[in-house]
Amino acid sequence: MGLSRRQFSKIAGLATVGTVISSNSVWASNSNTLKVGLIGCGGRGTGAAEQALNADPNVVLSAMGDAFSDHLEKSYNSLKQKFGEKVQVADNKKFVGLDAYQKLIDSDVDVVLLATPPAFRPEHLETAINAGKHIFCEKPFAVDAPGLRRVMMAAKKAKEKQLSLVSGFCWRYHIPKRETFNRVLDGQIGDILAAEASYNTAELWYKERQKGWSDMEYKLRNWLYYNWLSGDHIIEQAIHSIDMLSWAMGDEAPVKVSGTGGRQKRIDKKYGNIYDHFAATYEYANGTKAYFFCRQQSGTSPSYAVELTGSDGKCLVDCRTGVHEIKGKNPWEYDDDTKFTDENAYKKSKVKNMYQQEHDELFASIRNGKPMNDGEWMTRSNLLAMAGRIAAYTGETISYEQALSSMEELFPENISWNTKYDIPVAVPGITKFK
Repeated sequence: MGLSRRQFSKIAGLATVGTVISSNSVWASNSNTLKVGLIGCGGRGTGAAEQALNADPNVVLSAMGDAFSDHLEKSYNSLKQKFGEKVQVADNKKFVGLDAYQKLIDSDVDVVLLATPPAFRPEHLETAINAGKHIFCEKPFAVDAPGLRRVMMAAKKAKEKQLSLVSGFCWRYHIPKRETFNRVLDGQIGDILAAEASYNTAELWYKERQKGWSDMEYKLRNWLYYNWLSGDHIIEQAIHSIDMLSWAMGDEAPVKVSGTGGRQKRIDKKYGNIYDHFAATYEYANGTKAYFFCRQQSGTSPSYAVELTGSDGKCLVDCRTGVHEIKGKNPWEYDDDTKFTDENAYKKSKVKNMYQQEHDELFASIRNGKPMNDGEWMTRSNLLAMAGRIAAYTGETISYEQALSSMEELFPENISWNTKYDIPVAVPGITKFK
């Protein structure tokens, strides 16, 4: 995790590599071995390390870093059990603390996996690129505009240095969605007249305060509930739907966004300062409007989809049921025999897991000497989610340029285990745009 404040600042081809290595295999490193370092050893980070180790037959995990030793050891033990000799993390390559990221990047790794809470991403991304590392960068990439501008500059530098930078927007690497959105972008439903996207789901985990935890440790272990660490759930989670929406719109920037949101159910102090629902309307230069809604409220109807209405038809992409279809003048349906009526259809699909696909393509780009860079579109999607949050927090209509130029910094100047820091819950009409 970083210590300092942020400062101002069509999809790659399919890969063919992807070998699963059993935990019982005999394996030894050599001069062509790619050494991977994992920064952020929670569930998503551990998953990213698994996918990296499966993506190439000559990859090892050689270093790990996390703020908390229990996170690191749990992740290490899980990975070691699955991959055996491909996990070569010596005790002196297990870095713990708020400066673990710097120590890991300073080690002899070739590829860095960034999976800490989003607030630390700009610092980690910039540091890794300055050190000449290839990067898998989990979404989102910043919680405020100054941080995002820093990420934009870092992504540009990665391209100049011919380093691969792959984002954690996993649906961009999902084959059915690629086929569907490519057809939309090729005009199969005509001009898009209106769009709707949703990410309505249940509430997430919470960790009770333990004896000996400082206020900062408690908040870092419950980072989801503080917008200065997570960006709020419109950025941390629902950004996947906003990214798909942006993809369908050709990654064109809207001219303005209006929004609303609040806390109706998760009002206890333990839920920090985030909202439990958001709604936003994105308006484009041609007059098209895209409507977005997300919530984290248990006991409510789920929805995780993008629906597009065009002059020649309609398109539905449903992440829960596995439906990818176009109706109208040019009907089409992606059929991989994975139509479900329950949640998380993608986990049951016969199509390659999109998390694995993104790592396969990352490591293939490194091997082939053809670096890939998701920087431009990944930061645009982050900005769209951020603009939606700003509009909801303030109750104001926000232009794309305003969101990008915002000077509001949510993260404190410096943090330590003894830092005490809070931001009040935003109140529309009272909270002002900065």
